[in-house]
Amino acid sequence: MNQKLIAIDLDGTTLNNHSQLSPRTISTLDQIKSEGHIVMIATGRPYRNSKEFYDKLGLTSPLVNFNGALCHLPETKDFYHKTLDLDLVTDLLEHQEDLGIDWISVEGKQRLYATYKEIPVNEFYPKDTHSTFISTATKLDEKPTALSLFMDEHKQEAIRLRIMERYGDLLSIRTWGGTLPCLEIVAPGIQKAVGVDEVARFYGIERKNILAFGDEDNDMEMIEYAGHGVVMSNGIDKLKNIANDITEFSNHDDGLAIYLENYFSLN
Repeated sequence: MNQKLIAIDLDGTTLNNHSQLSPRTISTLDQIKSEGHIVMIATGRPYRNSKEFYDKLGLTSPLVNFNGALCHLPETKDFYHKTLDLDLVTDLLEHQEDLGIDWISVEGKQRLYATYKEIPVNEFYPKDTHSTFISTATKLDEKPTALSLFMDEHKQEAIRLRIMERYGDLLSIRTWGGTLPCLEIVAPGIQKAVGVDEVARFYGIERKNILAFGDEDNDMEMIEYAGHGVVMSNGIDKLKNIANDITEFSNHDDGLAIYLENYFSLN
């Protein structure tokens, strides 16, 4: 058998517009696994709100979180964990207002901090999400894995340019769309393809046998890296322009499942 590695983004790709896994998606991915292929998640989400989907899919493969900053077998082994320099984080917090940022969430591997006391309830921050209020006087007890910077969506590009001018190659910054748009900051050189490559080498799978599915700017390198990069029909145009293929149906209409059923000739 020509074993494949299938790397799937969550939001806008595997999950529907209600941030749910459909029965058809679960069934299709179960069939693919039963045929000996490997399914892995590569998401911008932290582990705290991707664990639910990892468990529902019955995965045992390494999980890539924070857009590639953390690659791990959940609660067992870290393949790597790339963190941000504490001085950089402190400086960003001190200049939050000058940079035009409304509020910042600081994600550690286990803990969440925020400069906003009432985080809006969202698929990324469910109702019972616990966070610790943070200010420039707060002493963090761990190096953060990622920062999410929130502002009006039309301000994102200008603020991204300001951040790059100030910090340059000390960080990587990506845009998130969706219902709670933000800029996400991780360690320099980090993106999802780094994690997918780590998992592929772990299983001994060649690049040509990697399928990757995504929809947003933070999937760009992963789609380019994969032997077969597929973009959802609801994906951004910039991503579609580099894809090997585009799904016929959107994430909300089982586009991922239908594409895989056809690709693997499933019953």
